[in-house]
Amino acid sequence: MANRGNRLLVPQAKAAMDQFKYEAAQEVGVNLKQGYNGDLTSQQAGSIGGQMVKKMIQAYEQNQAGAGTIS
Repeated sequence: MANRGNRLLVPQAKAAMDQFKYEAAQEVGVNLKQGYNGDLTSQQAGSIGGQMVKKMIQAYEQNQAGAGTIS
């Protein structure tokens, strides 16, 4: 059965992920508000998600470089 929705693997991280989303939106110049954001264009929503992925990859690479191993 397909996984429905965007469920966090660690539900306790919800506040941190929300903050991360707002920071990414600010970095790409998208006005993200609390609650419903259905008025965003696909391009705006995609730029937020893309920025989040970019930052996660960067953090992973820095973590791996600091550990001295890259797998």
